Amino acid sequence: MDQDEYTHFGFQKVKASEKAHKVAEVFHSVAGKYDLMNDLMSGGIHRLWKLFTIEMAAVRPGHAVLDIAGGTGDLAAKFSRLVGPQGTVVLADINNAMLRVGRDKLLDRGLSQNLEFVQADAQYLPFPDNTFDCITIAFGLRNVTDKDLALRSMLRVLKPGGRLLVLEFSKPRSSVLEKAYDLYSFRVLPVMGRLVAGDADSYRYLAESIRMHPDQDTLKHMMEDAGFVQCQYHNMTGGIVALHKGIKA
Repeated sequence: MDQDEYTHFGFQKVKASEKAHKVAEVFHSVAGKYDLMNDLMSGGIHRLWKLFTIEMAAVRPGHAVLDIAGGTGDLAAKFSRLVGPQGTVVLADINNAMLRVGRDKLLDRGLSQNLEFVQADAQYLPFPDNTFDCITIAFGLRNVTDKDLALRSMLRVLKPGGRLLVLEFSKPRSSVLEKAYDLYSFRVLPVMGRLVAGDADSYRYLAESIRMHPDQDTLKHMMEDAGFVQCQYHNMTGGIVALHKGIKA
C-alpha cells in the first residue's frame, strides 16, 4: 500500500502513512488497563478463545514460536511452557508500551528462560526466512495498515510446514446476534472504557476497527492469496470471533 494512499482508522479515512501512529496512540493509552478491560469486555471468554488457539497451534518442545501483536503476553506465557528450554518464543509488538507491559508481566512470573521481546512491525518482520514453526497474531491483524503485506511477511519467516493462526473479531453469523453485538460495542464499550480506563475514544475506535476488518471468508481468501495453503477458519461465540489457520507449503 502506497503511503500516500488512504486507509481506514476505525470509520475515519486517514493517510496510510498516519495509521500506525494513530493506532500507537490508542494502545499507549490503554496498555495499563488492557488485561482488565479484556476480562470485562468479554466476560472472561477471551481466555477460552486463546486456549483454543493454543490447542490448534500444536506447538511441541523445541519449537520456535512468534507471537505477533502479543500485547501483554497471554499466548506467549502458554507457549513458553510448551516449547520448553530447547524452544524459543518471541513476543513481538509494534507498540512499545504494550511490549513493556507484557515483558514485565512475564518476567515477574519467572518466564524469561526461553522468551525474547522484539518491537516489530508485522508488515516488515525483522527475522530471517524460514525461522518459526508457528506464528500467532491475536486481535492484532485488524490494526495493521497493509494486511496483505503483513501476511506475506509472516509467510516468509515461517518454516515450510509451519502454521499461522490468526485470532480476530469477525462477523456474527446471526442477524439478531449482530444487532445485539452492535448495541454492546457502540453503547456499552465506550462507557466502560471511560469509567475503567479513562478513555472512551480508544474503545470506540476498537469497536469501529472490528467492523472494518475483513469477514471470515474474505480473510481466508487473503491468506490464500498470500501463499498459505490448507486455509480454514473456526467460528467461536457465534462468529463474533474467528480463528483462521494456514500452512506454509
